[in-house]
Parts: sequence; structure tokens; C-alpha cells
Amino acid sequence: MRPDIAEIDAVPAIVMHSGPPRRLSRIFADLAREAEGVVTVEQIRQALGDRSFATLLVFFACLNLLPFPPGSTLLLGIPLMLISLQMVRRDSKVWLPRFILRKSVGAKQFRLLTDRLVPRLEWIEQMIRPRYWPFARAHADRLIGLAALILATAVTLPIPLGNWLPAFSCVLLGLAHSERDGLLLTVAACCGLISLIIIAIVLGTAGAVAGFLFS
Repeated sequence: MRPDIAEIDAVPAIVMHSGPPRRLSRIFADLAREAEGVVTVEQIRQALGDRSFATLLVFFACLNLLPFPPGSTLLLGIPLMLISLQMVRRDSKVWLPRFILRKSVGAKQFRLLTDRLVPRLEWIEQMIRPRYWPFARAHADRLIGLAALILATAVTLPIPLGNWLPAFSCVLLGLAHSERDGLLLTVAACCGLISLIIIAIVLGTAGAVAGFLFS
């Protein structure tokens, strides 16, 4: 294994649970309650345990919904792009660079962030269930991964407030994939398309204004 890469199953989960897997909202809430000092990306990854690509897609997309300082999406968008790319390639294991796993946030700030995120995530989770799923598994991984990769690239663009809707679309894509919810997949696709149209309009307008000012 390369020294700068960590596979998703290289470190055991911090907390082991029996029964059905916890949903992301519960994982966030438990982490916030037990957090001391700082919370690293690696700690959060350990709490997720052996999760699917779709669940990790939701998790890293959720990070991009939180009110971090401007420019943070340039970093937070990287794992989102990596996971999406691995879905397209249908890799068997997820890996992330060590410099991402070492990133941290203070426990108090993490609790404030989860107080905002968890209720919204719980609201979405209550509405999803298996229905109208149009894909075989292999096709779903690649097609949803490709759509997420496009949106993840949009997340990293330095457009004020332009990353929120693409990141939210990735959350919906991951939840739809994990629960095989075709209705939610349609909503996610529409949100993603709208987000890309908005970004295209913003970039086009900015280019036209720049051309006018410097012509």
C-alpha cells in the first residue's frame, strides 16, 4: 500500500453496533455528543465503519453544506471527487489521502455544525424508501458516480454560494442510491441540472461583464 493513501477498511470503526446500520444523522449526533478536543476526518471515517460508496458520498457532500470559511470547498470537494471517480471505476475499496484524513475541526464548532445539519438530514431520511429504481447495480454505480463527479467538480469552483446546490444534489444522489429510491433520484437529477444551469449563467454573466469592462 502506498504510504500516503488510506483504504476505508484499514482502520476499524471506533464504535461497533449490532443490528441495522445507523443512519448518517445518528452518526453525526453521536460524534457530536462524544467529541473532545478536535474531530478529525479520520475519526469520522472510523465512525462510519465499512460503509458503501453512496453513504460516503452523502457524508462528504454534507460537509460541503456546512458554513465553513470561503475557499474551504477547494479542499472539501476533493474527497467528494475522489469517491465519485471510484464509483465510476467501480473500485472495491475507498481510499483517501492522508492529508485529508488529518484535517480537523474543534469539538465545540463541530457540535454547532451538527446542530444545523442533523435535523435537515433526519427530515430527508424520513422520506426515502426503495421505490421505482430504474437501474441494475453496476449501471447505477457508474451513472450516479459520473453525475456526482460532475457536481463535485462544480462544488470546487470559486463561486460565492455556488457550491451549496451541487453539494445538496450529491447528498440526494447518495441517499437515493443507498435506498434505491427512484423518486428521490429524479429529484436529485433535477436539482443537479438546475445547479449546473445556475453556475453556467453566473460564469457566462461574469465573462460578459469582464469582456465589457476590459474591451
